[in-house]
Amino acid sequence: MAATNDEAGTRQAVLDLVVEKGPVTAALLAKILKLTAAAVRRHITALEAKGAITVIELPVDSNRGRGRPARHYVATEQAHDSLPEEYSDLASRAIEYLGQVAGPEAVESFAASRSRDIERKYAPIVRAAGDDPQKRAKALADALTADGYAATVRQVGNGFAIQLCQGHCPVQHVAQEFPQLCDAETAAFSRLLNVHVQRLATLAGGEHVCTTHVPMGIPKVRPGSMKTARTVSPQEGNR
Repeated sequence: MAATNDEAGTRQAVLDLVVEKGPVTAALLAKILKLTAAAVRRHITALEAKGAITVIELPVDSNRGRGRPARHYVATEQAHDSLPEEYSDLASRAIEYLGQVAGPEAVESFAASRSRDIERKYAPIVRAAGDDPQKRAKALADALTADGYAATVRQVGNGFAIQLCQGHCPVQHVAQEFPQLCDAETAAFSRLLNVHVQRLATLAGGEHVCTTHVPMGIPKVRPGSMKTARTVSPQEGNR
């Protein structure tokens, strides 16, 4: 039986959230969408059947109580392929041709130019957020989301760092062939946020999300312990 327009719209909203916030549980999806758990599970089952989302295994929390661990969902490559792309095939061929006729230095120069373009585009938005680094990162994430990157900011550790996560990349297939584009984007983020950031994972590299580690300050030490908080993965941070 075909889904109604309302059901199709809700199902797309579920998929969009999985792309943006994955790995994500059905309970969190239900809370965000203000739906019942049963309704969300119905849409999840349909999306799994279509091959749009899948379950991934996350490390088990030793402090967790008894019972089955929550299932965490991420978007599949098929789902990402169905989202709008920026003329990936044409762009890949153009960059490849550039490298053939002008050498690898030309590709590096192109990537550097793109880095400056990213910085120029988002600098006014980030500056308008003020001096607080977390607000600047949130402003950048919102601007990236408006451009199709499904970006979020997630706190990690004891507040000494955040992770800027991008659930979708409109130029993912191009970046798979030319990782210089990922490096260029990371460099632009570093200049925009005025701090040295570190790219931990990329969609182009086969991960479920692009993750950029953004330090916020000096790690806090818990009383009675000499161990500082460690950076956690986006999967751990989403639990």
